[in-house]
Amino acid sequence: MPTIRPDRLLADLRHLRSIGAQGAGVVRPAFSAKDMEARRWLADRFADAGLEASIDGVGNVLGRSRNPGRAILLGSHSDTQPTGGWLDGALGVIYALEVARALAEDGATADLPVDVVSFQDEESRFLGCLGSRSLVGALTPDLEQGAADKDGVPLADAIRQAGLAGVPRARLARERYAGFIEAHIEQGPTLEDTGRRIGVVTGIVGLRGIRFTFRGQQNHAGTTMMRTRRDAAAALYELAHRINTAFPEAAAERTVWTMGRVRVEPNATSIVPGYAELDLQFRDASEAPLDRFEAIVADIVADMNARGGVRIEAAAARAPVAPTTMDAGLRRHLEAAAEKHVPGQWMRLPSGAFHDAGIVSAALPAAMLFIPSIGGISHDFGEDSRDDDIVLGCRVLADAVAAAAREAH
Repeated sequence: MPTIRPDRLLADLRHLRSIGAQGAGVVRPAFSAKDMEARRWLADRFADAGLEASIDGVGNVLGRSRNPGRAILLGSHSDTQPTGGWLDGALGVIYALEVARALAEDGATADLPVDVVSFQDEESRFLGCLGSRSLVGALTPDLEQGAADKDGVPLADAIRQAGLAGVPRARLARERYAGFIEAHIEQGPTLEDTGRRIGVVTGIVGLRGIRFTFRGQQNHAGTTMMRTRRDAAAALYELAHRINTAFPEAAAERTVWTMGRVRVEPNATSIVPGYAELDLQFRDASEAPLDRFEAIVADIVADMNARGGVRIEAAAARAPVAPTTMDAGLRRHLEAAAEKHVPGQWMRLPSGAFHDAGIVSAALPAAMLFIPSIGGISHDFGEDSRDDDIVLGCRVLADAVAAAAREAH
């Protein structure tokens, strides 16, 4: 079986960390100067590994094996959250590079085709999983045309400023690939809490989002009596409370929901707010709880609107993402490799976070491997994993990929 080089693996991870480093974290949003610097560096590393390297028109960095036969595609994303951790996405990209190198350096696996990829904008600066959507042909003109970041910068402008306008966009040649495997930090506490070293992902949750708009009447906070107020913020607080009261009764074991974005206007102490917005996101590994949540929301909004006063509108805040089941054949190879390296210290678990594998799975068999996150922390500068877990995860991935690629070859 191929032998990874821990020193090379960790050195590359740390160099990638240095591009956009801020304290313990990394700031490398999609299409930023640091993001494009990292992508050019990755393309050089892919080429050094003997792969045909390119950056396509949406910023995907691709490394194509020169070996014939059906390939395994490996990778993740290298863009970060606005204040992100150093391993989210980056781990899977450098794992892919190291596995491709390790297989090429071993005479028993040097003939196996393994392609690598760093997808663009998984973290949703403009459009979640932009790069993987583009690669599998799911980036529609409507999605792309309306895409802009939180500051109003259009995606088209970002592509142009990154020097990618007019650059061809890669398309997945489905007949080339036997499957896709993405390695990632867990971004949660399950592995650490259970003392397990490796997670083999069974499926990726679906998610839906709703944006509520509250339209009332702005007025003076001292002279407007409570009985006559049309307070948009008060309606927002009531709706949030009713959601938090009703959802637990309809939730499954791992259903989660978040109200993480609020806007109140004019956001002044002595003014009754006349306008507000609230974003709700909810996730589960099956559709049924998501359907129940949508029905609950509709009932609450209808009840509140029937009273008059503040008018509430509810609209989809994003395209819904369906739950995804990981491929049983690829999971079998990951499980066998995990059992070989850490017998009894691995587990099957669902992913509560969405990943590019959820997009690619619509086109190819897909699977995911997790390593533990210290304290379950992610999307934060405090995100980290232990070096020995990082090295172990890559060893498990290398053996699984070698087996899957040999089976498909």
